[in-house]
Amino acid sequence: MRYDENYGYLHGDTTKCFYRHLKFDPLTANQRVWLSFGGEARLEYDVFNNEDWGRIGTGHNNFQLQRYDLHADLHFGNRLRIFAQLRSALENGRRDGPRPIDEDKLSIQNLFTDYTITRNHTDSLVIRAGRQELNYGAGRLISVREGPNARIYFTGGKLLYRNPTVSLDAFAMEADEFNPGVFDNKPTHQLNLWGAYATFGTNVFVHLDTYYIGSRNDHAVFDDGQGKDIRHTFGLRAWKSDKYFVYDIETAWQTGSFKKESVRAWTASFDVGYIFSDLAAKPAIGIRNDYISGDSRKGDGRLQTFNPVYPKGGYFGFDPQVGPVNLIDVHPYGSLLISPKFTLQVDVVLNWRYSLRDGIYRPSGYLNFSGSASDKRYIGTSYLGKISYNVNPFLSMDIGIQYFDTGPFIETELPVAKNAFFTNSRISYKF
Repeated sequence: MRYDENYGYLHGDTTKCFYRHLKFDPLTANQRVWLSFGGEARLEYDVFNNEDWGRIGTGHNNFQLQRYDLHADLHFGNRLRIFAQLRSALENGRRDGPRPIDEDKLSIQNLFTDYTITRNHTDSLVIRAGRQELNYGAGRLISVREGPNARIYFTGGKLLYRNPTVSLDAFAMEADEFNPGVFDNKPTHQLNLWGAYATFGTNVFVHLDTYYIGSRNDHAVFDDGQGKDIRHTFGLRAWKSDKYFVYDIETAWQTGSFKKESVRAWTASFDVGYIFSDLAAKPAIGIRNDYISGDSRKGDGRLQTFNPVYPKGGYFGFDPQVGPVNLIDVHPYGSLLISPKFTLQVDVVLNWRYSLRDGIYRPSGYLNFSGSASDKRYIGTSYLGKISYNVNPFLSMDIGIQYFDTGPFIETELPVAKNAFFTNSRISYKF
């Protein structure tokens, strides 16, 4: 989150360096009013073979993605701040045209004002108003979706409280209607997302998150139908990350309404890993496991399909084919630090439907195709490999490969089902 960067520590710095001047440009003699600039250029080349298991089309689909952004951070003393960011997301060459996650030619990604109500050595209280990106926890429910070319944002207000052991945000947001052109995204003029998210740190490594998230989508699509969906999500997350042992355990319960039906849905997940930090390559191993509820019977007056709200689709792989709805997955993974700049990661993701009376969904949470007529549970297996190379603090490169081996559910629902193959090459420059 670029707006979390703070270069105020360069106040009084006399080093004659263009980069430092770019990050801290004083506009007054006392340096209390200052400006900071930053940006990103990202170029990506994707190759799909049998995208969506042949449902979209067999054969190769090669295309290029580009993303550029530039931001400015203006500070007026310790009280007032204005943050603005322009972003351009472009797609070229995709056979069926850009997906909604691929292209937004030019938009205002962030434009908000922070006012610090109170601040001392231990506590701060800030109110934020305007267009802004949101990202909470592991991104299972609210994420900027960094993986796709076009990140998402909201417009509204947020109250931020911080002290050494507690971080608390309360927010109320509307979601824009995204369009692929220039400055053509339209506000919904309704409350789409609201709630509170708190993180408690018992020490530097162990943390506990608790949250309430309310959401509204007037055009939600599930296997049970289409209509207005209002959710109330209550969640708890425990996580730890240190030199050796890491874990991330999260559970959430949903109530609310879908059309005239009541909602009773849930999810539970854990991610446990160990880093052999004393070994030369610092090998790491881990396993993730998710249980995400699906609907058990259509038209019974109760919807049990979990709504992931605004999820990080890449939680199940860097370009997942199955989304976090009506799903059981087991996800072992491992990584090696080949050198201080090279990292290798391998993953295997096994996917089942949680309920045989519900379909499978896309990474965004929208219905891909119905599955209520099928008695097959296993969806398929993803095999992934990724190499990351950090050239320097500004420049990085990634190459990823993913192979999806279809299971009985896909093979019965799609008579011409094909195993899918995907490669991804990306270079990013950030300053």
